[in-house]
Amino acid sequence: MAPVTMADVRRVGAGYHQDPGRSMSLRSEAYTDPRWLETDVRAIFARTWQLVCHVEKLRSPGGYVSATVAGMPIAVVRDRDGALRAFYNVCKHRAHELLSGSGTTRAIVCPYHAWTYGLDGRLRAARRTSGMADFDKNEICLDQVLVEEFGGFVYVNLDPSAAPLGEQAGDLAAEIARWAPDVAELTFAKRLTYDIASDWKNVIDNFLECYHCHIAHKEFVDLVDMDTYEVKTHGIWSSHFAEAGKQENAAYDVAGASVTEHAVWWLWPNTCLLRYPGRGNFMVLQVIPAGPGRTLETWDFYFETAELMDAEVEAVRYIDEVLQQQDIAIVESVQRGMSTPAFDQGRIVYDPSGSGLSEHGVHHFHGLVLDAYRSWVEGTPGRPAHPA
Repeated sequence: MAPVTMADVRRVGAGYHQDPGRSMSLRSEAYTDPRWLETDVRAIFARTWQLVCHVEKLRSPGGYVSATVAGMPIAVVRDRDGALRAFYNVCKHRAHELLSGSGTTRAIVCPYHAWTYGLDGRLRAARRTSGMADFDKNEICLDQVLVEEFGGFVYVNLDPSAAPLGEQAGDLAAEIARWAPDVAELTFAKRLTYDIASDWKNVIDNFLECYHCHIAHKEFVDLVDMDTYEVKTHGIWSSHFAEAGKQENAAYDVAGASVTEHAVWWLWPNTCLLRYPGRGNFMVLQVIPAGPGRTLETWDFYFETAELMDAEVEAVRYIDEVLQQQDIAIVESVQRGMSTPAFDQGRIVYDPSGSGLSEHGVHHFHGLVLDAYRSWVEGTPGRPAHPA
């Protein structure tokens, strides 16, 4: 498969304008041609901060989590001094994966030949090598990956030249701390998983605007006061805020809710953070490309307790059986439409007031995508190039 060129980037971005009021969307080719999916993985996912887990999984020394990022096996551990470390989850002997799932361990032991590494990644023992010439275990260490705790969660970045997430989006951390000060103390309660017949960018596009909400989400606009809905874009993130959950509605029961705002943050490129009306809560929607025209989506719920109260069961049911089904139907229909000769690109609908009935969040995302493509083709280090 031929790599994309700068001419390809200019073509898929033809019609994009820095002014959202004068801009077209990305061209459909970027959503349907398998070459662009390969570019997305290499130019975007392998060079950006990717969420691994909530901090609760890595609170204690020896805590570990394994994950796959841009197709690469990764492990994150909390070492004995309390520092977070991340490595390629690959033994330096014969490349077997070292850790699986999550848990607690005193050392990292390869399940193939039992080479043993400390929590700092250094090789501590290798069976039957003591008499070998020119073998010094002190020279062997797992390959490290950038890791950072941010907003109650742990992220990694495969790009060794990447700027810290706290530097790229520190204002987001402050905003999460303001609106969800309890996020790090919440506990995992439930995961929903969806296999969607759509390119991942279509899923993000749909998430970043509420222009469709009155049409597609009748229950949601009964839950949220759309007159207060506001979307703001920043360097590598955007936010959606509205008053919500203050009266009976068609979505779910909010009686006695301590959270009465709809707060949503999108972090470039594929992490969606949410706080819905109800008891103390936080949700993470992660969007991962799983093949041409296919996306794996996980929705993790964090509550004050692992056991859901009746109102939370109802809220999860609404998201799973109503809201998600509506959105999945939308993006799968869009993907089918983009695969026809009847569509190439569409106009961005823009409201300068920043209301939810505007697609400037989508426009912001498209700008970041094009920046990533250009940076990749030019061979420059990954960077958040798009201005706020």
